[in-house]
Amino acid sequence: MPAENRMPGDDPHLGLTLSGGGAFGAAHVGVLQVLEERGIRPGIVTGTSSGALVGCAYAAGLSGAAIEKLALRFRWTRIGTWSWRPRWGLLDTQVVAESIRRLLGEDPRIEDLPRRFGAVATDLRTRQAVTIDKGPLSAALRASLAVPGILPPVRLGGRILADGGMVDNVPHAAARELGAERVIVVHLHAKWENVRMMRTTTKISALLADPSVVLIQPEMERMAQWTMRDVPRLIAEGRRAAEAALDASPPAVERATDERDETP
Repeated sequence: MPAENRMPGDDPHLGLTLSGGGAFGAAHVGVLQVLEERGIRPGIVTGTSSGALVGCAYAAGLSGAAIEKLALRFRWTRIGTWSWRPRWGLLDTQVVAESIRRLLGEDPRIEDLPRRFGAVATDLRTRQAVTIDKGPLSAALRASLAVPGILPPVRLGGRILADGGMVDNVPHAAARELGAERVIVVHLHAKWENVRMMRTTTKISALLADPSVVLIQPEMERMAQWTMRDVPRLIAEGRRAAEAALDASPPAVERATDERDETP
């Protein structure tokens, strides 16, 4: 995107990475609100699954309050509906394009959004993560959201793509690919994570040791992952976790924001 079309006041070198997790993704909304209140404005956002869903709203320029309203009204029928048409999943996700048009007035191309955005999906042939940062927004979201067996994979750019969380549920590297020098990573954490999640656990340990990363971990214990009943609690937990992480470790992101404010 040309620099003149970016959101004024954004930090073009600061990234925001939002992990997946079904309804847990509502916690991202609380994180966004705290960043907004503190004047921290990432110019790059990447996410997978529900993280991509929340991330695209931020990339489109919506405020934290507007995204909260969307989260409180969200129903799974906004991304998948029953259809008798043959497909590789229980639901049809063509409704995603309609939902985006209702929200934004069009189905924009990702490169035309006011913030850099990348939706992370899994290439089912290579089992590698793919960052989709060009083309129709609806196609990228449908790919990143495509939980195998429930939502059908998407053919895009010669690939067959599905939920990015299968290989990288914390797509921090994608933000680096898009130009981020510092990254705020939101990992939807659960105390019940176990050995089966060892790859993510190892990655989180590395992120904790990286001074260019601010790690925010909302705690999902006793929250509903596949119904929307806990959305207000999840948003509140996202706020709590963001405030705690930012207060405990004064991040480079806030210092960079202050420096931009002082520039004549």
